[in-house]
Amino acid sequence: MKFQNDSLPITSVILYLVGDALSCQLQLPLYKMKDELKEKFRSQFHKDPERVFFCPGRVNLIGEHIDYNGGEVMPCAISLGTYLAVSRNQEKIFRFRCLNFPETADLHLQSSYSKTGKEWFNYPLGVINEFIKNGNIVSGLDMLFYGNLPIAAGLSSSASVEVLTGFALQAMFQSSFSMPEIALLSKKVENEFIGVNCGIMDQFAVAMGKKDKAILLNCDTLEYEYLPFETGDYILTIINSNKQRALAESKYNERFEECSAALKLLKKELDVENLCDVDVDTFQAHHHLINDPVLEKRALHVVTEYQRVQEAKEALNMGKLSAFGELMYASHNSLKVLYEVSGKELDTIVEFCKGYDSCIGARMTGAGFGGCAIALIQKEKLGDFSEKLIPYYQTRIGYPPSVFASDIGEGVKSL
Repeated sequence: MKFQNDSLPITSVILYLVGDALSCQLQLPLYKMKDELKEKFRSQFHKDPERVFFCPGRVNLIGEHIDYNGGEVMPCAISLGTYLAVSRNQEKIFRFRCLNFPETADLHLQSSYSKTGKEWFNYPLGVINEFIKNGNIVSGLDMLFYGNLPIAAGLSSSASVEVLTGFALQAMFQSSFSMPEIALLSKKVENEFIGVNCGIMDQFAVAMGKKDKAILLNCDTLEYEYLPFETGDYILTIINSNKQRALAESKYNERFEECSAALKLLKKELDVENLCDVDVDTFQAHHHLINDPVLEKRALHVVTEYQRVQEAKEALNMGKLSAFGELMYASHNSLKVLYEVSGKELDTIVEFCKGYDSCIGARMTGAGFGGCAIALIQKEKLGDFSEKLIPYYQTRIGYPPSVFASDIGEGVKSL
């Protein structure tokens, strides 16, 4: 969610241009955010909230566009996210308020709900609807949301709201969902209530995140393991291109179909279920079966990206952050050249990172065609990095990016 000027201060370092000067808002501790939000809640509802909850956003560190090809992704939770202050009411009304958006809704408790327009409150409403459909007893709630995740930037603002709402309902009404079940319920809301055909990675990552850990996740089986992601003298930096991902959905569907077509051709001689079942050597020995340069490029990205994920796992387990950074650069190049889902904006960011001595790795993250890139920057150089990147990018693109420094954080929790 994009913050407004009169909303709460943000919870991570964000650097951006104001006129010709670099502005920086510093991280507030979660307890301070809790106090700020409770004050805003009192001004809205004239009472104290019973509980305050937080759910992060996420980035995918490596393993892009291979989840629907049988591969594993490597997301982590970040320190930006969504907050919810909530209290029960006796009127059996769900009151939706958000400091980021002017739209409000007061809806009486009923047996089911349906999506209304494109308003933000459809996301928590869909989760409430799913809870009721599952036979859980709920009552009226006064809810105040606040988020500091930019919208349409690939940081999973919608998944953050969904999992946050599910976790809050679980806590307020003592239902019996496990954390993976809350993630699956939230995905169902996104697919069926909101109408977006997303996978499970976003909801799973924001529900199951752990501090200083990456999650190696098979999106088909939900098998997962935690990997150490301790960055030492470096900090995970998120650079928002500030180009919204207008083409992502149509191109996503196109890439899905291209991968399916390539797999079908390879299966003429190979006994495989997914493209990620094909290792690089096997692909090189059988790529002639595809006989289409575009489909061959798409498949080559998939098989090499899956290999990079395995190498990234080894690098993290051995504490080799520089090797992980090199894999990030290789991943971006593959997404740019073979899968063709990057763009001038993201390429400009990564190009700058490659030439910046205190950056050891960078890549686009998410579906592509806008959204965000991530980079590993030496902590003491973050200010210098931002001061130099912003005009470099603005000169070439026409507007500045936003630079976020984030911890690798916990998943959804009560504050």
